[in-house]
Amino acid sequence: MSDVSPTHYSGRFAPSPTGPLHFGSLMTAVASYCDAKSQHGSWLVRIEDTDIPRIFPNSETHILKSIEAFGFEPDAEIIFQRQRLSIYEQVIEQLRQQHWVYACQCTRKMLGSNAIYQGTCRDLDLDFQDQAIRVKVSDELICFEDRLQGRHCSNLQHDLGDFVLKRRDGIINYQLAVVVDDYLQGITHVVRGADLLDNTERQIWLGHLLGYPRLSYMHLPLAMNASGQKLSKQNLAQALDLKQAPLLLSQAIQALQQPAVELDTPSNMLKQAIVQWNIAHIPKQTELAGTYF
Repeated sequence: MSDVSPTHYSGRFAPSPTGPLHFGSLMTAVASYCDAKSQHGSWLVRIEDTDIPRIFPNSETHILKSIEAFGFEPDAEIIFQRQRLSIYEQVIEQLRQQHWVYACQCTRKMLGSNAIYQGTCRDLDLDFQDQAIRVKVSDELICFEDRLQGRHCSNLQHDLGDFVLKRRDGIINYQLAVVVDDYLQGITHVVRGADLLDNTERQIWLGHLLGYPRLSYMHLPLAMNASGQKLSKQNLAQALDLKQAPLLLSQAIQALQQPAVELDTPSNMLKQAIVQWNIAHIPKQTELAGTYF
């Protein structure tokens, strides 16, 4: 059963409240919104807050105020992942019944610097209580055609190994929650930053195991700071100044190399940006030239 009746195009903006929105977040919101609306689709907002210990005080309030201040109009009620934990647990149980997941007792210290999980606990048949839960991957190439970045492939067994869906402390992993909610919300198109490009094959694999339809992906080039780091909450990117919404919106549209819009109310600026939207103008790279704040 779906939370939202699917349309021929359904997109979303899914920030995590680990800090206030910054200019890179605004670029993603603008691109996902204009791409959906230019194709007469729907645009939803989801707050990805399963990692409860990392929620930054008042960041959810800033996110919600930002969406309103910048003129974005979600087409359904905003959902919060921390209110949906029982749904993710049900999906893990479904995968358990199908023998696709197992309990893992390996700690980071035990794994050391190994980037690829070697399947240490795969055949140990450990009790699921108080253990991490991993999903099995196969030795096969998973590819997708990104609308901006082109063909992207990964063999998860060679590149990553079986990966975690639920941490030992009970926190649901992003990979599981995003796949389940994209399906339940009827999402058809994902527009997000290129920092999430390497997550996509994992999400395609999970969707395949669960029988979900494959989505369309577009990964945007990242705005970088003066130190050559992507704008992020971890790198202390400057929070959006809601009083400067029209100017910042204009700058985000310009960073995506879309035709300029007249300074006006954010709502009117977005309407103009939607009419002029053309992804052929977006730089086909993972990082933008120039410095942003």
